[in-house]
Amino acid sequence: MKFLNDEEITPPPGILSSIKSGFDITANQIWIILFPILLDLFLWLGPHLEVNKLLSTVIKQFDTLANEGLVPVAEIQRVQESLSELLSLNINLLSILRTFPIGVSSLMGQTVSSGTPLGNPTVYQVESAFAFFLWVSGLTFLGWILGSLYFAWVAKASLQDKEQNLVWAGKAVIQATLLAIIWLIALFAFGTPLLLLFSIFAQINASLAQVALIFLALFAMWIIVPIFFSAHGIFAKKENLFRSLLSSFHLSRFTLPTSSFFVISVIILSQGFNFLWLTPSSSSWMMLVGILGHAFITTALLAASFIYYRDMNVWLEVLLEKLESKTTSAQV
Repeated sequence: MKFLNDEEITPPPGILSSIKSGFDITANQIWIILFPILLDLFLWLGPHLEVNKLLSTVIKQFDTLANEGLVPVAEIQRVQESLSELLSLNINLLSILRTFPIGVSSLMGQTVSSGTPLGNPTVYQVESAFAFFLWVSGLTFLGWILGSLYFAWVAKASLQDKEQNLVWAGKAVIQATLLAIIWLIALFAFGTPLLLLFSIFAQINASLAQVALIFLALFAMWIIVPIFFSAHGIFAKKENLFRSLLSSFHLSRFTLPTSSFFVISVIILSQGFNFLWLTPSSSSWMMLVGILGHAFITTALLAASFIYYRDMNVWLEVLLEKLESKTTSAQV
């Protein structure tokens, strides 16, 4: 702490200034909002892919299990009620194109369509479990590719790096897609045991489940920054996926309070505005205003994240160099 008083150190990048820069860049290069606009228009006015027929078949199979007495009736009824709720939502499977943590932001992927200004959309049904698996896998993979292209475009506009050409974009898309696959594997590897453990706690005691939920929330607060910035090194620093992951954990280690507040601010702004954008009915052309507003806000926040990531890494490198120099001189 004495070192901080001995030498003048510039403060870390401001959260508000980064967000303002992201909005300025998006306003000056408005075409970078094209990806989320096109995706939302497709999900809104395009055909729908639903699983109602498949869910109905599964519900009937549970009736067969109930008649044969192979599974307790209470458990079967609970599962059937959950499936019936899903059936009533008429979920559009194409909304899987909005992938995480790398993906094109989407407003229509968060809502259940009640029709369009052009009438009811054409609906296609997934009729088998194998077809469902193929559709989910294919749409997820396509969502990662589109999301990587979107991230690359916004990063180039935000950072204005002349070396970010088509060759760089191609490599970045490959690295980011592989990174998304790694996060999916990690989600299943660690998320499934945690979910089972939480279910066991809930069966034992409700208070025990609440304590487990608190610890899970604290863990989520610690991991949210590395996940959020895990791909930024690929697009901002031309790193491979492993180096980008290490960079995100490095950033989280030294700037966790500030970076956590930045990520939370981005999430609150994005989700807060979504309440406004989702006000019109999907059957009204006013929804187009919501789609445009959502595309602008989310793209501006993504641009802000690249600016914050770049500036924070530059500030952190300078700070660590000064600390190392001070330590070396003290030892001599």
